[in-house]
Amino acid sequence: MEVYHPIIHYLILVLIALGTFFTFIAGFGVLRMPDIYTRMHASTKAASLGAGLMLIAAAFYFQEVGVITRIALTTVFIFLTAPVAAHMLGRAAYLMQVKQWDGSVIDEAKGVLTLDDIPADPKAEKDLSKMDN
Repeated sequence: MEVYHPIIHYLILVLIALGTFFTFIAGFGVLRMPDIYTRMHASTKAASLGAGLMLIAAAFYFQEVGVITRIALTTVFIFLTAPVAAHMLGRAAYLMQVKQWDGSVIDEAKGVLTLDDIPADPKAEKDLSKMDN
């Protein structure tokens, strides 16, 4: 579909430029950050914003209900799953005792999050509880 209004062209240009900038910053942050925890922060925050901006630009370009619906659902999916995935990866890294950056000021999970709290195999524990009965 062809976009007729010139202001829409400039809006699309700005959204794609901003999306590309934030995606570039996310990649740069992954390369430059000192540890896995700050790398995940850089990648999830900036990359999600960059992808969202580029998807919004695509919605303005196509201007069709079916495409806009898919773009909206994709954007919601990215904004819901990226933080959860980063949290789970960070938690796994912490439990595997991946070293934090020496410049880290505080460790809020120290003493709170331990491997003792997590069963090694939840299914095996259910099977053991059946055997006790």
